[in-house]
Amino acid sequence: MSDCCTDQPTTATQSPQHCPRNRAKGKPVPLITLKSLLVPSALAQLNAQQSYRFCASPDCPVVYFGADGQTFETDRLKVPVFAKDPGPEVPVCYCFDWRRQQLRNPTNRRALDDITAHIQAQRCGCEVNNPQGRCCLANVRSTMAVSSEMDSGS
Repeated sequence: MSDCCTDQPTTATQSPQHCPRNRAKGKPVPLITLKSLLVPSALAQLNAQQSYRFCASPDCPVVYFGADGQTFETDRLKVPVFAKDPGPEVPVCYCFDWRRQQLRNPTNRRALDDITAHIQAQRCGCEVNNPQGRCCLANVRSTMAVSSEMDSGS
């Protein structure tokens, strides 16, 4: 169960694979993700006839980029972006509101079980809640692993 949400097929113009700002390879993101998470003024500029990709580089302000060179930066989203913002209150699991600080708390190890149970019950809405447009479990696991490493002194 590496992904809880399925990608929707698209006939939109394909976006370039690399971010125009920092040249990092981007991952495809469903159009519904942008429609859900862009602020109204950015949504009004969205070209729904092209596909978009997500730039996960923490040092790049671009979140989404499209084939025509259009970009949307962090300040154009309704939510903070886990991959871009290292803050403790940034969501890691956007559907069930698990934040970085909560996941790094060594006494709070129920998060992964809680999130997995919700996924199995088909309650997740990653494509409309998570700026990455896909399941958060990899981010949850990596955040919890960092916490475990810090606890063990590694």
